[in-house]
Amino acid sequence: MTEFRHLGDRLVHQGSIWHVVVASFESPDGERFERDIVRSPGAVAAVPIIFGDDGGDPEVVLIAQYRPPYDRVVLEIPAGMRDVEGEPTAAAAGRELMEEVGLEAANLELLTEMYPSPGMTDSVTTIYLATDCQRVVRAPHGPEEHSAEVLTMTLSEAATLVERGRISDAKSVAGILLAERRLRTQTER
Repeated sequence: MTEFRHLGDRLVHQGSIWHVVVASFESPDGERFERDIVRSPGAVAAVPIIFGDDGGDPEVVLIAQYRPPYDRVVLEIPAGMRDVEGEPTAAAAGRELMEEVGLEAANLELLTEMYPSPGMTDSVTTIYLATDCQRVVRAPHGPEEHSAEVLTMTLSEAATLVERGRISDAKSVAGILLAERRLRTQTER
């Protein structure tokens, strides 16, 4: 495939985390075009799993928090922006676990890196499976997290909520289904 060329960006808005640019490109046949792009440092997320002593269905810890763009409460896995410069993604995921749901994971295993909205942003969300979780003091940031509700349910219940459209946040859909698959595969071995 012949290459597209990025010719440059014109800054339209510079926020504290995101920047909006009008980016200029040239197609393989020489046509020039522009696209509005939200430049982002990326995000992290974790699927925190708690295994019971009985060996039954593992539990997942979720957060139900108000999301202003949708003007509603959204059920999600713990996540956040990569807003600490130079912080490794695993450290950021661990920080978000503590802040949002009051957990510290001894093990963070990469599940995937995903493009949450490739038509409008360069953001990459790195999703981890968090296991061997211990309760710690929750440290919420901002009014949404302070008002959020932390919920625990079985991983299979969460997967059913994904299938029914009750969990529709992209990172949560991907994380829950990938975690369920990874744990099922490990159990079958």
